Amino acid sequence: MLKHLRSKLAAATLLAAAALPVSGAQAQQKSEISLSRQPGIFYMPSHIMEKQKLIEKRAASLGVPGVTTKWITFSGGGAQTDALLAGGVDILNTGTGNLLLLWDRTRGGVKGIVATSAQPMTLISRDANIKSIKDFGPNDKIAVPTVKVSTQAIVLQIAAAEAFGADQWSKLDTSTVQLGHPDAYAALANPKHEVHNHFSIPPYTFLELKNVPGAHVVLNSPDVMGGPLSQAQFFTTTKFADANPKIIQAVRDATKEAQDLIRSDTKQAVEIYKEITGDKTSVEELLDLLKEPGMMEWNLEPQGTMKFAAHLFKTGTLKNQPKAWTDYYLSVAHDLKGN
Repeated sequence: MLKHLRSKLAAATLLAAAALPVSGAQAQQKSEISLSRQPGIFYMPSHIMEKQKLIEKRAASLGVPGVTTKWITFSGGGAQTDALLAGGVDILNTGTGNLLLLWDRTRGGVKGIVATSAQPMTLISRDANIKSIKDFGPNDKIAVPTVKVSTQAIVLQIAAAEAFGADQWSKLDTSTVQLGHPDAYAALANPKHEVHNHFSIPPYTFLELKNVPGAHVVLNSPDVMGGPLSQAQFFTTTKFADANPKIIQAVRDATKEAQDLIRSDTKQAVEIYKEITGDKTSVEELLDLLKEPGMMEWNLEPQGTMKFAAHLFKTGTLKNQPKAWTDYYLSVAHDLKGN
């Protein structure tokens, strides 16, 4: 049943990505902007932007008054990409894998605006027998936000290629199951649940290691990628961007302001995150979390995305190989030193 569900979900994502052309409604100039994101502290810049109405303020300063925003939370990137292509959402805030897949499938009709965060992702297991990626058996289930195309799923492929050989990159694909991070945390916390493993993001990484008996680290994304990897970025259709250039600039400016606040007043940023998300983790715990290695990677420039793209092209997931990260990012970001 799980295998059937995985195949169905992956097929649905790919079919949605191939649905061309993108809704013409997005080509019109808009004043009501809908944006989506996933759960987790990765998305804290977006929570600050919502609370302080930073896009609205930045748009007004650029001569576009009266802009309103609506923020929608999805459990995974696949549902977000479906919503974007159907015209139900204007701008997404999700992972590198989804950006690259849509850029490729729409032949450049979807591009990034700016990155928002590049905190580590961590593969966690509560199974004492799983100490490395080589210990996963055919019945061991690994929770990821979206099978095959989420950033976590693709990092797992890269890790598998390194561990088992280049031609074995998909070895663990059949072990992945689709669960949003909150649900995956609940699965790990339930000793009777069949999912014992989760490719997690903060704060779930730290909650699992603290609260789930036997939970331990199997690998993390910086080790696999050789450095930070942008896990969250804003992206949209080029039709929307062409029709709303000042909104795109406002998103960049608002993102920078939110990232600056996280660095300059981390406590206030955490309090905003808690207010918007309802996260019950204490302010003190979250502040300690943000002191961990790699947890203050809040940058506009894309990080590690070309290595990601190279893997996807090599495995045939991408039909077109980008020559540079600027191929799949809008010109509003081209002055940045991305990779």
